[in-house]
Amino acid sequence: MRKPVIAGNWKLFKKTAETADLVNKLVPLVKNNRQVDIIIAPVFTVLSAAKQALSGSAIHLAAQDCYWQEEGAFTGEVSPGMLVDVGCSHVIVGHSERRQYFGETDQAVNCKIKAAVAAGLVVLFCIGETLAEREAGRTFEVLRTQLSGGTAGLTTTELEKIIIAYEPVWAIGTGKTASNEQAQEAHAFIRSEIAGLFGNGPADMVRILYGGSVKPENIKGLMAQKDIDGALVGGASLQADSFAAIANYDI
Repeated sequence: MRKPVIAGNWKLFKKTAETADLVNKLVPLVKNNRQVDIIIAPVFTVLSAAKQALSGSAIHLAAQDCYWQEEGAFTGEVSPGMLVDVGCSHVIVGHSERRQYFGETDQAVNCKIKAAVAAGLVVLFCIGETLAEREAGRTFEVLRTQLSGGTAGLTTTELEKIIIAYEPVWAIGTGKTASNEQAQEAHAFIRSEIAGLFGNGPADMVRILYGGSVKPENIKGLMAQKDIDGALVGGASLQADSFAAIANYDI
């Protein structure tokens, strides 16, 4: 029932020519893949170039962030409507790096999610605990707080436009990966929390991605877990071969 999703977060990498090169290499490698929704999320400045290079392919385009106001005196921000205008269908909201480095709060994440959904975007909503929080036994507490805060005031219809990405912060860019069992435990908890907030039906339908040092070598084990519906890929998405290998895990 839940179509898998493989999304690549390029973070602060790739200028215009590099973007076109990567997309041109990636498209033929995944052209026969219809089993998975494939998404790439480049930086704002190359979204137009990426959209042009993706023309004719089934790969979706996402932005890495957005603001919750559509227009106004908000220097440096980009609105959901502007993302739609440039060709985006998805947007990442609440990534751990936004929370850690830019002070993004659950309230801000909630405002962004509502604005993005209203503009017609599908949101990749990120939640996850730090190493200190995990070691203190607070993983479920953190996930519950971030999840309830980010989805506050949303309807079940709006939830249909949200994909949740669980990213154990301690496994991002560190080379560490949660074990399949650790990942499944967190995903099952998130699904149970969604059930408590929105009901069993929406919980069964929502797709939950794992994001934490995903590689071609570990994707099959992760995807074999009952509640893992895909991956939010970081470093491995910056090379066409490795990202395609992850996206084509079941081909």
